[in-house]
Amino acid sequence: MLKRFGVLSVCGGCAFVGGLAGVSLSRGPDSLAAPPLPPAQTAQSDRPVGGTDALGERFQAVVKKVGPAVVAIDAVKPPPPAGSAKPKEESGSGVMVRFPGVAGTVVVTNNHVVGDAPRDKVYVTLSDGRIVQPIRILPDPESDVSLLQIADEAVQAAELGDSDRAARGQYVLAFGSPFGLNQTVTHGIVSATDRGQISLGSTIRIKEFLQTDAAINPGSSGGPLVDLDGRVVGINTAIASQSGNNTGVSFSIPVNLVKRVAAQLFEKGVVTRGYLGVQLATTLDPAEAIRLGLNRVCGALVEIVHPGTPAAAAGLRVGDVVLKLEDVDLRDENHLINLVSALPPGQRVRLTVWRDRRAQPVEVLVGDWGQKRPAAR
Repeated sequence: MLKRFGVLSVCGGCAFVGGLAGVSLSRGPDSLAAPPLPPAQTAQSDRPVGGTDALGERFQAVVKKVGPAVVAIDAVKPPPPAGSAKPKEESGSGVMVRFPGVAGTVVVTNNHVVGDAPRDKVYVTLSDGRIVQPIRILPDPESDVSLLQIADEAVQAAELGDSDRAARGQYVLAFGSPFGLNQTVTHGIVSATDRGQISLGSTIRIKEFLQTDAAINPGSSGGPLVDLDGRVVGINTAIASQSGNNTGVSFSIPVNLVKRVAAQLFEKGVVTRGYLGVQLATTLDPAEAIRLGLNRVCGALVEIVHPGTPAAAAGLRVGDVVLKLEDVDLRDENHLINLVSALPPGQRVRLTVWRDRRAQPVEVLVGDWGQKRPAAR
């Protein structure tokens, strides 16, 4: 069995961990039978009915429905060019789903779990103990999503939900293989949505996480976060921790982002994203906002305008605060990155920037980010 290794970055004194380290244990079989959820409670799935006993029964029904679709993943990555001569062994979790128009079954996981491991060095362990290997790997490092296409049709896939409907206080269950303990499930609530102010490594640009207090630990990366209808609403990715273990602050990629990424990966093999060509401040603190004449902390502060980019051509300046993209008020720099990334290259958009203590319009032609994207393997 493979050892568990970690991917770790630090932000604001806390460690944000994905692809987390664990221990190696045997993988036990699990039943593939998945009874339907109790029909009487489906309409109010996010509200416990009849007290703790009814809620516990609902948790059990979700576990029986989703558990067979949860997998463990082991990947052997090549050593870094200037690093150790030994291959790096990584382990995590995943969930089997099906996408319209795509043959076979697809395992959704985090890209940092699989990384650049060759296809024949990636091993997917099903809930019944069988081991399968992907026939194709489609990575998107910028969103930390990787899709492993497997040929086996005789498996149970989980149902994809709608993460746009996730709300604070909603019950969720997290599945995975923390510390190598397969088929582990924990529960919690959605603590927040659209979290982006976290550091997860240099390749990950698209961050709009669901934050939960469900226990996520080393080995949980790539496992599904599901609602009480048994539908996948997120992919567990990271935790905020100074120790590397669960502290009740966990982050999951919204499943609607996974759907958008998957649609492009299966259609073109890559994800097309727009860009402006600026470096944005990671924070705009209250003192700086007041100094600039703003009465609230909002928008994206421009730190660098790269020459020869759409931003430079449009006349954006260092010190500008981008307040709006078209009619959308911007929360922070990550909000701007996500919105621009979703735009098609070549589209002209209107920005509202705060400059010289007043709002000014700036038109910019969106550029094409995708020069360094990895192709499907």
